Amino acid sequence: MRFKLILFFVSIFFLLFLFIRIESGKKHPTNPIAVDSADCWTGAGLYQIPVDSTGNSIRFGRDLISNTAHYFGPQGTVSHSTNGMNCQNCHLDAGTKPWGNNFGAVASQYPKKRDRSGKIESIEMRVNDCFQRSLNGKPIDSLSKEMRAIVAYLKWLGKEIPKGVKPKGVGIENLTYLNRAADPIQGQQYYLASCAQCHGAHGAGMPAIDGIGFLYPPLWGANSFNDAAGIYRLSKFAGFIKNNMPNPTNYHHPSISNDQAWDIAAFVNSQPRPHKDQSGDWPDLNKKMIDEPFGPYSDSFTEKQHKYGPFNVILHRASQSQHAL
Repeated sequence: MRFKLILFFVSIFFLLFLFIRIESGKKHPTNPIAVDSADCWTGAGLYQIPVDSTGNSIRFGRDLISNTAHYFGPQGTVSHSTNGMNCQNCHLDAGTKPWGNNFGAVASQYPKKRDRSGKIESIEMRVNDCFQRSLNGKPIDSLSKEMRAIVAYLKWLGKEIPKGVKPKGVGIENLTYLNRAADPIQGQQYYLASCAQCHGAHGAGMPAIDGIGFLYPPLWGANSFNDAAGIYRLSKFAGFIKNNMPNPTNYHHPSISNDQAWDIAAFVNSQPRPHKDQSGDWPDLNKKMIDEPFGPYSDSFTEKQHKYGPFNVILHRASQSQHAL
């Protein structure tokens, strides 16, 4: 009886061992969502920052991105130099979200020559560009501890990306151009249905509970980004809306179509906002982006068409001009 019992357990063990060997050799199908998730760059989170002196600076930089208004807003502890928005109002999740205007390629791409300024720009210059445009404020000292912390955070986020490489999911997705002009009137209807609950029917946003900054940022008006901000270009704003709004929508499950995103962007960017002199931008007009809404241009299309489209017509004309050279 005892021998039979031992033989039984030995047989069970052998069959279990054989089953495991067979299963380990199989190629199981991969979950498509998991593959898709790994397909786009996603930034490291707060609790992955090292706990040392270097990490302290990186952590401070992240806090400056997340709570910019606390330091530089109208009631800022460092200065009163911005409109009260936070960097992460445009660079979601402290600049780590895929297709959320993230910072993944900042360290790998800068310094670089930017066509808008015609200059070779450092990371510090790029940060101050945002302070003056998206935050409608003043530049900060490039040698200050705040700037050093922001740069440390940006470099830490992109430390695994080789120089010159821009991974998928970095920045904002370029949506396909419409075959028509973007429609701000239709966009208003989409805005009221999908955006007004957070940003308000009049685009004023929702102030934070402590009165410093905004829980949901203003999309137009005196406290919003000015007309020199990159997101004032329809292609940038439409791509941002498509993959992120209403927050916390992500690129896996967008709730707004491409057409709706273009039209909402057209409506929002038709509303009044602060103006910034851009006469020094785009010294080479041939390199000017086709949806920059202010002239002059190297072609004969109007400011209205450069702002709302249709853009394929402009692209076709530019292609013809290149072939004629």
